Amino acid sequence: MGMTLMSPAFAEGEAIPEKYTRLGENLMPPLKWGGIPQEAKSLALIVEDPDAPSGTFRHCGVFNIPVGWSELSESADTAPGGGPRFSRNDFGNARYDGPQPPRGHGTHHYHFRLAALDVPKLTVPDSAGIETMWQEARRHALSETSLTGTFEVH
Repeated sequence: MGMTLMSPAFAEGEAIPEKYTRLGENLMPPLKWGGIPQEAKSLALIVEDPDAPSGTFRHCGVFNIPVGWSELSESADTAPGGGPRFSRNDFGNARYDGPQPPRGHGTHHYHFRLAALDVPKLTVPDSAGIETMWQEARRHALSETSLTGTFEVH
């Protein structure tokens, strides 16, 4: 069985609850995963919206997630230090920022992508954005999985 990624907050292909968006409380949704390859040494995660008007918009990037972890709890991006590192997202924040699509722009798809890596730590500068971090992660990826949630502003 391959890697799996799910959220207690929404199912694959379903709407992301408003509290996890910038229109609500902007909390990072809880995530759980399984099926990590035995040879993996760390995990990396990104959240991106390919439906954004200006092209793919990256909402969150997390790396150096310990391989022994099986979840990120709600608001994991605001937990005290010592945990995984967050890349700067396209809002300019080194944390999670939830969906905020333009009103009337239709349904946006938010892809939560988790990669199992063959290195214990990625060496990317603090100033690096999510795209740079993910390119480095993909070079070390043993396996990947994803979860897609949607959001629309009427």
